Amino acid sequence: MKRRIFLTGTAATAASATAAWYYGGTQRAAAATGDPLTFPRDSCTTETRTVTTADGTDKTVTYRFWENVVYVADPVDPAHQCLNVQEPIEIDGRAVDASHAPVFFSIPLGGFLSGTPTGGTNPGGGFPGPTPTATPTAGGPLPPGAGDQGDNSALALAAGYIVVTSGARGRENVKDGTYYGKAPAALVDLKAALRYVHRNRGVLPGNPDRIITNGGSAGGNFSSMMGASVGSPLFDPYLREIGAAEASDAVFASAVFCPIIDLGNADKAYEWMFGSAELDGELVDRAASKELAAQFAEYQAALGLHGVGRFGRVTAANYDRYLLENYVRPAATSHLRALPEADRTAYLAANPFIEWSGDQASFSWDGYIAHIGRSRPVPAFDDKALSEPEPGYFGDETHNARHFTDFGLRYATGDRTARVDGDIPHKVMLTNPMTYLQQRNPRRARHWWLRIGTSDTTHSLTAITNLALKTQNLGDDVNLKMYWDGGHGANEDPGDLIRWMGDITGYTAG
Repeated sequence: MKRRIFLTGTAATAASATAAWYYGGTQRAAAATGDPLTFPRDSCTTETRTVTTADGTDKTVTYRFWENVVYVADPVDPAHQCLNVQEPIEIDGRAVDASHAPVFFSIPLGGFLSGTPTGGTNPGGGFPGPTPTATPTAGGPLPPGAGDQGDNSALALAAGYIVVTSGARGRENVKDGTYYGKAPAALVDLKAALRYVHRNRGVLPGNPDRIITNGGSAGGNFSSMMGASVGSPLFDPYLREIGAAEASDAVFASAVFCPIIDLGNADKAYEWMFGSAELDGELVDRAASKELAAQFAEYQAALGLHGVGRFGRVTAANYDRYLLENYVRPAATSHLRALPEADRTAYLAANPFIEWSGDQASFSWDGYIAHIGRSRPVPAFDDKALSEPEPGYFGDETHNARHFTDFGLRYATGDRTARVDGDIPHKVMLTNPMTYLQQRNPRRARHWWLRIGTSDTTHSLTAITNLALKTQNLGDDVNLKMYWDGGHGANEDPGDLIRWMGDITGYTAG
């Protein structure tokens, strides 16, 4: 039986000792060294599991397993500020030395909610799972993976990678009426976990110079943040407060699925894309939608992003064409080509907005938007009722949810001069990967795996595409693909992710 001790302060003098008892032998071993930030190398179990790989092959993996290792010296909540480590030692009966393998850093968090490394908001220890058949609550938790084929962390383990799965605090965490997991708590925790991995180089198995983060939805926000904000001093005060290791938080690559990012501009982007679409059979407030879409045009122009090839600058006026030509139509074409002829004929008959000619799919932007519809109100993120996940993310110790844009606050109150609370702009800036990419952060990750479904209506496609455009413009290695008719959480080519990781790291299990 694990003894549960809950900490509400970040400066408790007995924090490391209570964290040690919380997890029994594993964390006691760390405490025995006199340093709560030393990885308990000798306190592990040996486990075996069968992983079904992307090609349908079953692999039997034997691995060392460290569970619920607290990664900070002064935890606020050790139930969430902990990580698991898996080190493969045998794959299909063949011994594997993964002591210097790349580290697959899994972020099993959704909806900006808290999570543990063994469950949390997206159980299964890895994101994402197989393509959902329907989009869940906008920005909320994703359906758990149904089997290992879609579980990226399981596939990484079967490929011989070290798998680190990190928990973190979240927006719903509350104790005695005080909320302690609001922004930027989850990001701070995840950075602390990265620091812990770096600090324990040579003790915790794996090569910290080759960390690949992985997350989707809110976890996609966090994965992109881990890659974009490496080395930012803006997080240092928060990290000191929880006793994070004095070490690097560098990552080598970031795998990002359907990210809920750029929240300060998310309402604008959503109306640019979905302003003409109906919600529950009706159009949303047209005046508000048009005002936000006009603000997106200004924002996009200020980014100054250039498209791939000879496309030139990507603006609100030509973004639909850029998406259609480079991602959306190619996704439809690939999907339709892969169907048996009878199924393709039936699909086209059911979707007459698609023209199929010369083995290519063609359709208009308006036809595509009518096909997918919209799933959020206006404003889509900073909503009037404060019922979406994002206002909850930007709550504070005494407020469960707060408006985080002036537009959202003014729309809700009718006061055209209202302004958000004074701490909000800093937190919105702090939690946006574009902040650090616009500053050309030289310490950022240089490899990006970006995926989203074309029927994912939780965010505008411009959010992930701007992330791709900016990193491409900076000269990074960027692999962006969209899945036709894929919903929120789609992951249709997990085998390609594993091959990509091998290509960029040069690693094969030996």
